Amino acid sequence: MISLASQRGPARYVLGFQSAVRNIGDGQFVIEGSRPNRQTPLMSARQVIDRGDGTKRTVKLAARLRYAVSPDHQHWHLLHFDRYELRRVDLGAKVVRDQKTGFCLGDRYRVVGMDIPAAQPQPTYTDRCGLTKPWLLSVREGISPGYGDNYLPYLEGQSLPLTGLSAGRYVLSHRANPDGTIRESNYANDTASVLLELRWSKSRPEMNIIRTCPETAGCDAAPARESAARPVPSGTISALWSRGSHLGANWALCGVTGLAPKQ
Repeated sequence: MISLASQRGPARYVLGFQSAVRNIGDGQFVIEGSRPNRQTPLMSARQVIDRGDGTKRTVKLAARLRYAVSPDHQHWHLLHFDRYELRRVDLGAKVVRDQKTGFCLGDRYRVVGMDIPAAQPQPTYTDRCGLTKPWLLSVREGISPGYGDNYLPYLEGQSLPLTGLSAGRYVLSHRANPDGTIRESNYANDTASVLLELRWSKSRPEMNIIRTCPETAGCDAAPARESAARPVPSGTISALWSRGSHLGANWALCGVTGLAPKQ
């Protein structure tokens, strides 16, 4: 979705996008955060992995959790869990990278159309990551097998600037677990991408979606057949922003493959 970033000053346009990360593995994806006192602004993060004998393994992560304050809500975010970038196809170079503040992980929707043997009958992580509780010393977030977490356009940094970019083809990609420190049983599906074509008409951007590519960052690789291009709608942030959770064809899905309990 394309919109004006501001109604004041020179026109600045942004591309808003929706994304989702789902757990399609055999185990819970669980993150626990903690800090020693309220004077320490960031929480340390660790991944908790269930073992087959009933014990748990804890892995310390480089990531941190921070209490994020936004116009929509205020809660604890896992930083740098998912990163976005816009890459020019013919140059092969990144031109824009995200400024996202982080993620509140949870079971926001049920994965459909896939056989996930470990899928839970009911969601487990349904709270709001310490919503309006900046004083917390610990927090627990996660995604259950068979569930996903989604973010809609413009919500807390789900957008990238278009002003100043030349016409041409671009790949919008996002990668879960970008530093590879989160333990998974399969890292091959951590990236998804969308191939876009940008044009300018009377100083206003127009975009078409050429194709979407779940589980790969290489959406610019030549396919056997290209589907019909679809226009990216234009509007205003206030009109397009929505708290709904309806998955559509334009979603770029990443997968966090949870670990099965180990014997």
